[in-house]
Amino acid sequence: MASPDTREHRALPEARGERLDAYLARAFPDLTRSRLQGLIADGHVLSDGKPGKAAQRLRGGELLSLHVPAPVAAIPQAEALPVSVLHEDRDLVFVDKAAGMVVHPGAGHASGTLVNALLHRVKDLAGVGGELRPGIVHRLDKDTTGCLVVAKHEQALVALQKAFKTREVQKTYLALVHGVPPAEGRIETLYGRHPIHRQKFTGKVKEGKPAITLFRVREAFDGAALVEVDLLTGRTHQIRVHLAEAGHPLLCDALYGAGRKAKGAVAEAQEALGRQALHAWRLAFEHPRTHKALDLEAPLPEDFTKALALLREANIPAGPPVKAKPAAKKPAAKATGRKR
Repeated sequence: MASPDTREHRALPEARGERLDAYLARAFPDLTRSRLQGLIADGHVLSDGKPGKAAQRLRGGELLSLHVPAPVAAIPQAEALPVSVLHEDRDLVFVDKAAGMVVHPGAGHASGTLVNALLHRVKDLAGVGGELRPGIVHRLDKDTTGCLVVAKHEQALVALQKAFKTREVQKTYLALVHGVPPAEGRIETLYGRHPIHRQKFTGKVKEGKPAITLFRVREAFDGAALVEVDLLTGRTHQIRVHLAEAGHPLLCDALYGAGRKAKGAVAEAQEALGRQALHAWRLAFEHPRTHKALDLEAPLPEDFTKALALLREANIPAGPPVKAKPAAKKPAAKATGRKR
């Protein structure tokens, strides 16, 4: 277990007027701002010997004392659950999340999560966020499969959070959707919770956070398509919402595509899937310590592969929509050779 850590720092004169938590986040970049706010709330940060407050304004020149307690055991228990590891080093672990597995414990899911599995599988976890637990950087929906990266220590967590926030991480998904979208497109909207159905999100809001989705049709079938999607932002349910509101909900998406009827091979593909047809196929970014390029792919799961095979077997892919050709020009009248 990691040892407690005590640090001291003299606030710079130019820090005058800054919030304590914001200043500490710059002074100690290996700790997240939320982690520092927790330490302040627990009385582990002193300003000139007195307990600090996150929102207090600095005068400049204060002696700031920071005590980081040794990590405590995580509340989630280690469980010997199957988990597929794509890559692991001393800083990170990449997993291929299975369908039906929740990422972390929460309401209704106290056990059986990816966090429970990682606590058993990964033995060299340092304290992340004050607990001996994996540092979950990003999440996937319960029924979405594929690439997910976890930080093993606080420094890696901070670096990865920054990379995701500044869009330095390339996130590519594969999805099976109803209908055949245009060959490629960009969906850019404001994004927020649905005003009526609070469990849903929508891109049809007047105020919200920006959300950007790029897509390309890889294969087109009769009534469905295989689409490659790049996320430039990472909003909750973003791909599902953007494609559904563009008229092409994911196969088997009970929340955003419940009204979409299927028949023939598409219905068979949905029966083979039984869950939303979304797979986090690829993650690519610079390693936070070595700065080498990391580019990992998660193979398509069996249910997705079977659904795709049913669509392929049913008909020859139609391909992306073909633009209408311009009308042929009428041939020019032949010259008669007569002079006027």
